[in-house]
Amino acid sequence: MITGTHFNYFLLCRRKLWLFANNIAMEHTSEAVAEGKLLHESAYARRADRFKELETDGIKIDFYDEKNKVIHEIKKSDKAEDAHEWQLKYYIYVLESKGITGVSGILEYPLLRRTQKIVLSEADRNQIGLWKNEIAEVITSDQCPPIAKTGICKNCSYYEFCFTNENES
Repeated sequence: MITGTHFNYFLLCRRKLWLFANNIAMEHTSEAVAEGKLLHESAYARRADRFKELETDGIKIDFYDEKNKVIHEIKKSDKAEDAHEWQLKYYIYVLESKGITGVSGILEYPLLRRTQKIVLSEADRNQIGLWKNEIAEVITSDQCPPIAKTGICKNCSYYEFCFTNENES
């Protein structure tokens, strides 16, 4: 089953996706992940009273406004904004597959004091369908993808795993 995390990692780094999907988890050692969880718990402390948590088909939505059909997704930084947008679109896609129509999302960056409304278009639905196949290929492969060496590597929870034997230039 493809999860929201799989979808996010697919757009960030195929190697990270493969490692995570093959139960090589490094998030528990990451300060950035810990900071994100703390932000999630503290940024909108009263939200849990008004909105519900929703878990279905591999996705876990922390704040869902059932009345207005709005998913609230909180992120620490906008450095991976494209992946954040598509992860939220994937959540909408999954809810639609369960018969819940008219869902939209709000991507929230509390530290930046910025929000962005997210909707799912027909083109997005088609793209998600294609990417789901690609994600399945990556996570079921016998081979771990090579290191991508992108700008996000230094803040990744897998950084030391990937670069332990690399010489810094």
